[in-house]
Amino acid sequence: MIEIKRLTKKEEWKEAFPVMHELRNHIDELTFLERIERCIKQESYTLFALYDHGAITALCGALPRVSLHQGEYVWVADLVTSEHNRSKGYGKQLLEHVCKWAKEAGYDMISLSSGVQRVDAHRFYQEKAGFTIESYLFRKSL
Repeated sequence: MIEIKRLTKKEEWKEAFPVMHELRNHIDELTFLERIERCIKQESYTLFALYDHGAITALCGALPRVSLHQGEYVWVADLVTSEHNRSKGYGKQLLEHVCKWAKEAGYDMISLSSGVQRVDAHRFYQEKAGFTIESYLFRKSL
């Protein structure tokens, strides 16, 4: 049985950490818990989990944004399906849920970035989720 749920409690975030760690493997659990709490308080970040038979199989973190270029939109900051559950449609279901959530909140666009090495993810975003590539993301460490 599939269920999608918004995670709002520390216990839920702890349960989600092993799946999120597959995407954000550079942070430990304590850092994850500290950052997610700040993201929620400061950025209105929302973390959704897709459960299959009571186990978290996919996560999506999204937040509202505004820019001169895009106006108001939702930014998908994190999207991950556990490795042994990929290619089963969970990511697509979860992303569709987040798109519906964004639309119901009055947004008409959703954006994300994806690491250049994530070729399979790019194929998923374009072929299964209907995204287009519009730009490159540049970063400089200070």
